[in-house]
Amino acid sequence: MVLKLAIQKSGRLHEDSVKLLKECGIEINNNVKNQLKATAANFPLEVFFLRDDDIPQYVEDGVADIGFVGENVVYESCKKVKVAELLGFGKCRLSIATTKTDIYTGPGFLQGKKIATSYPVLVQQFLDKNNIQAEIHEISGSVEIAPSIGLADAVCDLVSSGSTLFMNGLKETEIILQSQSALIQTPELSPEKQQILQKLLFRIQTVKKAKGKKYVLMNVPGDKLEKVITMLPGMKSPTVLPLAEAGWSSIHTVLSENEFWEHIEEIKAAGAEDILVLPIEKMIV
Repeated sequence: MVLKLAIQKSGRLHEDSVKLLKECGIEINNNVKNQLKATAANFPLEVFFLRDDDIPQYVEDGVADIGFVGENVVYESCKKVKVAELLGFGKCRLSIATTKTDIYTGPGFLQGKKIATSYPVLVQQFLDKNNIQAEIHEISGSVEIAPSIGLADAVCDLVSSGSTLFMNGLKETEIILQSQSALIQTPELSPEKQQILQKLLFRIQTVKKAKGKKYVLMNVPGDKLEKVITMLPGMKSPTVLPLAEAGWSSIHTVLSENEFWEHIEEIKAAGAEDILVLPIEKMIV
């Protein structure tokens, strides 16, 4: 019994999906060009490499049991699949953009306008929610050029940094969906495959929990120990171990990257020395 996983066959989400599997300790051989299927060497998993737009259909039909795909693709497709886990990579947003010279006053600005997009379903849902009548032009690529060639008054497209919009004389004016990669599953998953999925989800969650976390060790004199401990915002209570040198202890804790930089100067000023920061691969809590 193996679990069948569909992932994007090329592009950024492909690379991040393969990386996640590797971080979960799952080895797949995907070094063959144009490879469409691979089997994991050390986990009951078979991987299909597909176009991202096709993944929700394959999962709905049960050809693939699960898939890694962007939320934007899932909600645009309207397929009967379940989002089982958000994966934390491939973050972007689906946004309305207008020309730089337009004075955008809110969704009402779009009344009677022409909108070019590759996401007609999500755009129509946004328009219906705001009681707006607008004309949607569905195009499959180069959406940003539509206003400059007179095809549309505004566009709706995926945005990451916004640089592509800027280069085409556009500005982001309305976010209609925050998106990231998600693990979707077929509605009809057998109990045996559900057990395998739970094992995979457990691995994914331990990897996700470790993201941005650091294992921090520091030496602290005994008379400063209590003060330093109260300043640590880490998990539960830190571990305190006596050093061979009398009057000194070593504190071990886990901090997020942001917490570490926010508090490090205070911790040093309170008496901590020899601070060591290590990356964390997995975290089970």
